[in-house]
Amino acid sequence: MKKVLILGSGPNRIGQGIEFDYACVHAVFALRDEGIKTVMLNCNPETVSTDYDTADVLYFEPVVLENVLEVIRREKVEGVFLQFGGQTPLKLSLALKNLGVNILGTSPESIDIAEDRELFRNLVKRLGIKQPESGTARTREEALKVAESLGYPVLVRPSYVLGGRAMRIVYDREDLLRYLEEAVSVSYERPILIDKYLSDSVEVDVDAIGDGRDYLIGAVMEHIEEAGVHSGDSAASIPPYSLPHEVTEEIKRQSKLIARELLVRGLANLQFAVKDGQVYVLEVNLRASRTVPFVSKTIGYPLAKLSALVGIGKSLRELLPEVFERLEKGKAHPASDFMPSDKVVYSVKEVVFPWSRFPEEDPVLGPEMKSTGEVMGIADCFGLAYYKAQLSAGSKLPTGGKVFISVADKDKPRVVELAEGFLRLGFEVYATYGTYLFLKNKGLDVKHVLKVSEGRPHVVDMIKNQEINLIINTPTGRRERSDAYHIRRSAVQYGVPYTTTIRGGYAMLEAIRSYLSSGGRLKVYALQDL
Repeated sequence: MKKVLILGSGPNRIGQGIEFDYACVHAVFALRDEGIKTVMLNCNPETVSTDYDTADVLYFEPVVLENVLEVIRREKVEGVFLQFGGQTPLKLSLALKNLGVNILGTSPESIDIAEDRELFRNLVKRLGIKQPESGTARTREEALKVAESLGYPVLVRPSYVLGGRAMRIVYDREDLLRYLEEAVSVSYERPILIDKYLSDSVEVDVDAIGDGRDYLIGAVMEHIEEAGVHSGDSAASIPPYSLPHEVTEEIKRQSKLIARELLVRGLANLQFAVKDGQVYVLEVNLRASRTVPFVSKTIGYPLAKLSALVGIGKSLRELLPEVFERLEKGKAHPASDFMPSDKVVYSVKEVVFPWSRFPEEDPVLGPEMKSTGEVMGIADCFGLAYYKAQLSAGSKLPTGGKVFISVADKDKPRVVELAEGFLRLGFEVYATYGTYLFLKNKGLDVKHVLKVSEGRPHVVDMIKNQEINLIINTPTGRRERSDAYHIRRSAVQYGVPYTTTIRGGYAMLEAIRSYLSSGGRLKVYALQDL
C-alpha cells in the first residue's frame, strides 16, 4: 500500500474533542514510518492534523461524502481510514462501501451493526449478554407508553447525536412531557431512544483492539461518577478501584466476545454498567474513543498507532510479541492485557469544564457532555491519584474546614457514611434542612445552614465569605433556577471544590484521607519511568 486517506473529526465542539485529532496524528506517524503516504481531510485550524507538515497532503474541507469522493479520485488513494475521526466519518461508512471505496480496518457492515440499535440488541441477545431494557418512540404517545412499560427513571435521547446532546434522565411522566416539549421534536424520521436507567450503578469504559484474529484489552476503566453522567464528563480510574476482580474479568470476557463477533480490526470502545454485581453492556463504538490518549499513556503502548498498522494488514502478534508472551504465562494485569501483573500504580483521568466561560450554565453533570479537556494523576493508590488529578484540573482539595452537604432525597441513605468520614477527619459538616434533619436523626453532629430562599445568612453567603471549603450537592431532577443552582454557581465563582454526585463525594473523601496519611507528600512519576 502506497497512499491512504485519513478522515478527521471536523470542527471541534463540546461533545467531540481533541482526542480524535490525537488519534489521526498518531496514525499519520505510524504510516509514515511504514513508508506510506498519508492524505488528511479535516477542517479545523486548531488541530495538529491540519498543520501543513503533519500529513503528506492536506485537504482543508468539510468531512462530507462528496469531498471524500473527490479527494479519493484526485489522490488515487488505495484505502480510507474512518476510525480515527470519531463519529463524523463513521457515518459515511456504508455510503463509501456501496460506492466501492476500500475501507481500512473494521468493515462498514460491522460498524452498522454496532450503530443500529435493533441489530446490536439482537447481537447482544445472541451472545447471552445482558443489556438494559429499551425502546424506540416515534410519537409522544409511544414515548409515554415505552417509558411506562420500562418504569421510571428512564434515559431519553434523540437518535443520531454526538456527545449526549439533548440526552436526559427522566424521573416521571411530567418530566418526560416537559422534555418532549422543550428538548426534542419526536417524529417518524427522527425517533427518540428510551432506555431503562440503572440507578446507583457503576459505569465502566473499555478500550480494546483487534486484528480479526486476536483481541486485546487496552484497559478497563471504572468511572468515578455513577452511570448517567456522560462518559466524557466522568473521572475514571485504571485499574478499577471498587469493582471486584471477578467483575473486571467478566467485563474483559464480554468485551472480547463482542469484538470477536463484530470482527473488529483496529480500535473499539465498549461501555458497561455494573449493578448489584451484574454486568450490562450499554453501547459499542468501533472507532477511537476519547479515552485512547489516557489509556495509551497509562499502559505505555500507542493504541492509535497500533490500530493504523493493523488497518494495513499487520497482526497484533507480529507487533506485540512481548504482550502475548505475558498473556500466555498468565502475567498480564487484571485490568489490561498490555501491562505486567506487577504494575501497581493507579492512573486517574479527570475532566476540565468551561463553567467560568458560561456564567448562566448550571454546572451539574448529566448525560449531555460538557467538558472541554482532561488531565491525569498517577500514584500508587487510588486516593492519591485522584487527589493529584483534582490538583491538575485546578481544584485543590481541602485538608480541613467546613464541608457543605445537600443531596436529593434518593441520595440521602448513601450520604450517612460520607458525612461520618468527613467528621472523623476533623471537618465540620453543614447541611440544608432536609439533609441536616436526616443526618441528625442518624446521630451525626452536623450544623444547619439556610437555603438562599429561606433568609440570611444563607449557604451562598458562607461560600462568598470563604467559610465553606468543600461542597457535595446532588441535583433533584428539577430544571429551574433552584437554590442548588445558586450553590453550584457560587462554587465555580469562588473556586470552592465541589461534586454533584455521591460517588464523587466518596472519591474526594478517599483522596483527602490518602493525602493526610501520606503527610502531604506527593511523589512525581515520569511516564517514561513507568
